Amino acid sequence: MTKTVSEQLAHHFVNLTDDAIPARVRKDAATLVRDYLGVALGGSRTGSGRAARQFVLETGGKAEASLIGGGPARVPAVHAAFANAIASHSIELDDVDVLALFHFSPPVVSAALAVAERVGASGQQFITAVVAGCDMMARASNATNFSLRNRGYHTTPVCGVFGATIAAARLLRLSEEQVVSALGMAGAQASGLMEMYGPSMQKRFNPGPAARNGVTSALMAQLGFTGTATIFEGERGFCRAFADESDISALTRELGSDFPIHIEYKPYSCARPIHNAIDCALNVRAEMDEPVEAIAGMKMWRHPAWAHYHLNTAPKTYHEAQVSLPYSVAVALIDGAALFPQYQNERLADPQIVRLSNMLEVLPDDGLPRGVSCLLELTTASGKVYRSQVDHPRGSIENPMSEAELNQKVHLLAEPSIGAQGVAGLIADLGQIDSGLPVSTIAARFTVA
Repeated sequence: MTKTVSEQLAHHFVNLTDDAIPARVRKDAATLVRDYLGVALGGSRTGSGRAARQFVLETGGKAEASLIGGGPARVPAVHAAFANAIASHSIELDDVDVLALFHFSPPVVSAALAVAERVGASGQQFITAVVAGCDMMARASNATNFSLRNRGYHTTPVCGVFGATIAAARLLRLSEEQVVSALGMAGAQASGLMEMYGPSMQKRFNPGPAARNGVTSALMAQLGFTGTATIFEGERGFCRAFADESDISALTRELGSDFPIHIEYKPYSCARPIHNAIDCALNVRAEMDEPVEAIAGMKMWRHPAWAHYHLNTAPKTYHEAQVSLPYSVAVALIDGAALFPQYQNERLADPQIVRLSNMLEVLPDDGLPRGVSCLLELTTASGKVYRSQVDHPRGSIENPMSEAELNQKVHLLAEPSIGAQGVAGLIADLGQIDSGLPVSTIAARFTVA
């Protein structure tokens, strides 16, 4: 009898051995965890991060897992996954997938970390679970995007719940039959809409349920709750329900021989398609021999795929500023940076930022080579013209951040929570995460006394 897609996936992920994962992929997963913890520690200090943490602490329950940036109190794994996922998505600095621009770590690493603490897993087991979860999430996206995203669904939670489920299932040592059921229950809980932009915290919430629901699916399957085996290819299954066009074969294509996990990292605290524009602004700023007050005109050409997005020139909260290209270009020109300190509510009315934001004209150009490509032309009052085109933003696979830059990012984001010495210790321990170091040792680093 032909196996269903879920049965094929379950067989692979249950039998996946540590040494079957290429060293490069394991190293990438460890880097992802390091970036995630820095971002989540930064996000834990935001309003959305604090609210999520307060919610799970007030809900209470069995002490199983830690809250990133929280105190010594421990909460059920499902709650830790929920709150940590929200914290890690609260400052727009989490990792990015190349194809659909979704974020691996909020749903997958949050679920894996919570369950790893619950079961007392080693770092090696944890890294394998992260790889498996990211692999599953990428396959779900590859099977349904761009149709899924174009229909208004948010890929991070919709596909992330499957990745979170597989990560949790690995650490719980589920059988193949249990994993099939867990995937069925994950599909029943797949959700998330792109109607999330604006002044509210809405976007920050989306990965929380995905991480929690992935852990729930795996735990329910462990208890004997059964789920459908045709959740992906069924007549009313995931692929048909979420996409007008889908490629079901992408879910199992080269399973075991290929790990379609292509991760990029954010140096700027805003939506990924804006990063090219910030790079242009920083390039021009480095060339200018005049102050920003001398800027008299700016035009930004974007590929038509993105030319009509992110155009808000008057954000009302920093959440809106983080999806505003004019604001981001303006603050980058003024500060020479676009990290979380640049996206604060008190900066929104800065006269110079407002002036430059309103000055920027955004135009489509189908001659640009990539969907996120940008070309900035800046003119000063003296008549000087500066131009910069960026096709591959900083942090992309083609233009990667260095190890020193990645560590600097973690320090910047995490030091307010655990101090410089604490961050140095965290980074040192994460360097050994795939050599058997207990996950509990890492957890002790990211909680606040």
